[in-house]
Parts: sequence; C-alpha cells; structure tokens
Amino acid sequence: MADESKVFKIEIITPDRVFYTGEGDMIEFTTASGDIGVYKKHIPLTTVLAPGIVKIHKEGEEDILAAVHSGFAEILPEKVTLLAEIAEWPDEIDKGRAEAALKRAEERLANKTEEIDIVRAEFALRKALIRLDISK
Repeated sequence: MADESKVFKIEIITPDRVFYTGEGDMIEFTTASGDIGVYKKHIPLTTVLAPGIVKIHKEGEEDILAAVHSGFAEILPEKVTLLAEIAEWPDEIDKGRAEAALKRAEERLANKTEEIDIVRAEFALRKALIRLDISK
C-alpha cells in the first residue's frame, strides 16, 4: 500500500487530449537539461521537456510508461503537470513507422547537405529511438 504522505497529483496534457491524470510518488522525465526525478514537495520549477520516456512510480504498483516528445513541465509541491506536444502509450506506437522514421533520419544525418536541417533530423532521430525503445 502506498504511503499517502508521499503521493502527489500528476497530469500529462497534449493539445488533443488529457493523456493522463493520476497520482504517483515519483515521476521521471527528460528535460532540455537532462533527466529529472521529482518527488512530492519539490521546489516549484518550470522546465522545457525534451523527447524521452516518462516513468510514473507508485509504491506497490507497476510503473506507468509513456513517450513524450517535447513541451513544458510545471512542478509544484503537490502536483506535476507535463504539457506535451505529443504523448504516446507504448501500444499506440506504430513500430514500422518508427523504424522508417529512424532510417530516414539516419540517412539525412549521414548525407549532410546544405538543404538538410541538422537539428530537425537529430530531433526526428531521437523521437524514433524513443518510440522504438518504449514499444519493446
């Protein structure tokens, strides 16, 4: 049974849906500055999300995993809200499409020309790798 004194509210919201609303005693996600783990009573913080896997932990329950592909996070002592451009459950990911995106991104990065937007290709590569990782 979870220790209720450690539990806080977690929301993941995308432009087209409330992706997740629930509770946890820890959440891990990727920011533009690196990975972060948040517990209840964290100092208030707003940060930029980077593509990564979100892990929601709640004692006595299986971790909840999702892929998030950029946005913002608002951390308050009693609540964490992720405002994500894209959030996906593992079973929502089309592995064939992710593999094709990975291949395209790798080809673009290998054949650098002036027309190729390197930052965009690297972002596409990271998203594809995250999708493949979480869909395993």
